[in-house]
Amino acid sequence: MKLRKIGNHVLLAICDVEILGKTLREGKIVFRVSEEFYKGEEVDVEEAVAMIENSTIVNMVGRNVVRKAVEKGYVHPEAILEIEGIPHAQIVKL
Repeated sequence: MKLRKIGNHVLLAICDVEILGKTLREGKIVFRVSEEFYKGEEVDVEEAVAMIENSTIVNMVGRNVVRKAVEKGYVHPEAILEIEGIPHAQIVKL
């Protein structure tokens, strides 16, 4: 989990630890789960998803984090993009 402030926004980047540093490919999509963007504090999935409440922009990738965000009502299942079978979702609160 990596949390950063950008202007008036709080950006939360969360991913499952096992895909950190990997590149996912599907069709024309090339998605890098870069350590620069995602690597920060290692926390459990509950704590990471709880941080969504105080964030204005959220970028998440991984089966565990996206599933938990759906369970908590933050992400609609139809808003999930799958890349190589790995779910990715974004939240922007305006």
